[in-house]
Amino acid sequence: MKKKRVKKELTVEQKIQRRNFISFTVFGAFAAGTYGGWKWLYNSPEETAGITAGAHKPLRRALNATELFFRRLAFNENHLVKTYPKSMAAKVVRHNSDIGSEGKLPPENWKLQVKKKSGEVLQITLDELRALPKTEIIYDFKCVEGWDQISHWGGVKFTDFIAHFKLQDEAKMEYVGLETPDKQYYVGIDMPSALHPQTLLAYEVNEKPLNGQHGQPLRLIIPVKYGIKNLKRIGSMNFSNTRPRDYWAEQGYDYYSGL
Repeated sequence: MKKKRVKKELTVEQKIQRRNFISFTVFGAFAAGTYGGWKWLYNSPEETAGITAGAHKPLRRALNATELFFRRLAFNENHLVKTYPKSMAAKVVRHNSDIGSEGKLPPENWKLQVKKKSGEVLQITLDELRALPKTEIIYDFKCVEGWDQISHWGGVKFTDFIAHFKLQDEAKMEYVGLETPDKQYYVGIDMPSALHPQTLLAYEVNEKPLNGQHGQPLRLIIPVKYGIKNLKRIGSMNFSNTRPRDYWAEQGYDYYSGL
């Protein structure tokens, strides 16, 4: 005669111990996998120095893939950044960096140099820019450091600038590069973002001329990008079908830096 097996019930304490064992095992495996992934990334080779540099190759590949996603699927020139009433604009606009824009630069001592495809270089004064239709925007300026601030800017729409100075052929190229007069700070902008209807060549903040801290006499305001792309004190502009050099991208940051 066969003996009937009796299933032994686990006590409450045994059930708790079993669950704890499973939880710690899963957590340990996850921690080991995370550490292994971090160690692999940390020891992976860095990208070849050039227009971008300072990041590990796998990270750069991820950044490039993210850029392609935003450029092909997420970015839409008809999608406008949220704007706000003037009453919500900060009375004191945050100042973050002086790279390439230290001290004062009187407008009479400044000209914007624009290099055309033909090799001709336009020399544009601030008065010429101020003579064009003025556009204002109050939006939430965002920094890669994590802070943001609603601020009020005024200037010339980049598209109006292109049309007035007959730069339509240049605008068919893939990128626009901007640099400070001393060449210490520089950015590369993809043309669709530059031609976004809210992009400005700004000469005012809170309806007053820019001071030295905010890019006197002219700066870029491009709401679809983080602040690192909003170049202060523009000295020169050029157009190309290859990426122009970019200050922070050379140090490992995302070249696109889109929002």
